[in-house]
Amino acid sequence: MKILARHLTADLFNCQNNQLNDNDLILDMLKKILQDLEIKLISHTIETPVNDHHVFMLILNEGHITLQIYPQLKYVAMDIFLCQEDAEPDKLGQAVRSFFKPDKIKTTVLKRGDFGTAKELKPKVKTKVAPLRKIHNTGAKVIRILARRNNSQ
Repeated sequence: MKILARHLTADLFNCQNNQLNDNDLILDMLKKILQDLEIKLISHTIETPVNDHHVFMLILNEGHITLQIYPQLKYVAMDIFLCQEDAEPDKLGQAVRSFFKPDKIKTTVLKRGDFGTAKELKPKVKTKVAPLRKIHNTGAKVIRILARRNNSQ
């Protein structure tokens, strides 16, 4: 089965990096990651359509990266498309995630150009939650269960 490209999308929630408005720093980080992974950058653009939203678009030799950054929400939407059968967009994605330090991540990986069966076309979706967030979520669930028991008695 021939795969034409690999496509990773990720939602980065509650990013702990306080420099989400520093476009120059973010662009430098992206350029360094691309250089480290030996991925050629052809061009880039940064737009700020509204004050609380920044858009990064990087055109690569074989693919692209886009970031939609909402600093007030501490949210980043990431899209990485690499046009190689053996591409590893998750390496690039992991480096970007390390910079933003999100509490929760939801990723989807697609094999683009996969002309297999419909069952094989289903994307893989992974959700990761930072350890402290897991503890908080578990504690909140326990409190809700105990509150329901007390209310029903």
